[in-house]
Amino acid sequence: MNTVTKLIWRTSQSDQARALVGALENLVVPSPDAVTQFEDGEGGWRIEAYFSAGSNDIRAQLEQALGRAAPTAEVEEVPDLNWVALSQAALPPVAAGRFVVHGSHDRGRIPHGPNAILVDAGEAFGTAHHATTQGCLLAIDRLTRQRRFGRVLDLGCGSGVLAIAAARALPRAQIIATDNDPIAVTVARDNAHANGDKRIAFACASGLDHPWLRHAAPFDLIIANILAGPLCMLAPDVRGAVRTGSALVLSGILIPEAPEVIAAYRAQGFALKEHRRIAGWSTLTFLKQSR
Repeated sequence: MNTVTKLIWRTSQSDQARALVGALENLVVPSPDAVTQFEDGEGGWRIEAYFSAGSNDIRAQLEQALGRAAPTAEVEEVPDLNWVALSQAALPPVAAGRFVVHGSHDRGRIPHGPNAILVDAGEAFGTAHHATTQGCLLAIDRLTRQRRFGRVLDLGCGSGVLAIAAARALPRAQIIATDNDPIAVTVARDNAHANGDKRIAFACASGLDHPWLRHAAPFDLIIANILAGPLCMLAPDVRGAVRTGSALVLSGILIPEAPEVIAAYRAQGFALKEHRRIAGWSTLTFLKQSR
């Protein structure tokens, strides 16, 4: 049987643990086959990453991404198994605002209710363990406590967790979730069904270029957890898909990239209302102003 390399980091700082996970999932090349983060004794954290394509310069890449020294990793050679599936049991539930996102392995330990969302790690991004997903969930929680939204778009839905959260918080809203990856759309639809959410409509679309989206606009709330570059390119299209007073929640943005995204959306008539920073990542909330 072939082997893969398992790297293990230990830290007592939760922010450092989240930053390591975010960098491993998004910023190192080659990306790991699986990443897990869980409590390691009282007050400690253990992060494990599995690599089948080599991991020689991971420490240097992490230090460049984090802007500081990275803890030394322990190295183990382990059998080449399906670590994406096997590592699910190590992912703890994540609380973000009113929402608790958990895997099927924790189904019996999480109280049933509208705030519990079942999402297993899989082929699409978004289990709530990443700082960008947490930031979006917190923004959705805050916005939906302040006002109602009739039409919501989750743009680049990944696993569908944000669309599911919006559907839970807005039981009368029309929710549309899209992704340019057909696998992600299938995963998101399956996750919505597993959570009993039948109101969410799904489509495979690149950005806002889809007849269905043009027909459904204007949206009262758009959530886009993608990357800074695509978000900047989409700014003019987003402006055309909303009305005065509509809200945006944007993430997938490294903190140093945030000023460029903020400038792109201010140029389209959006006012920044909140800039949440978690473990090196930014989540931005905007409101559309009249022009």
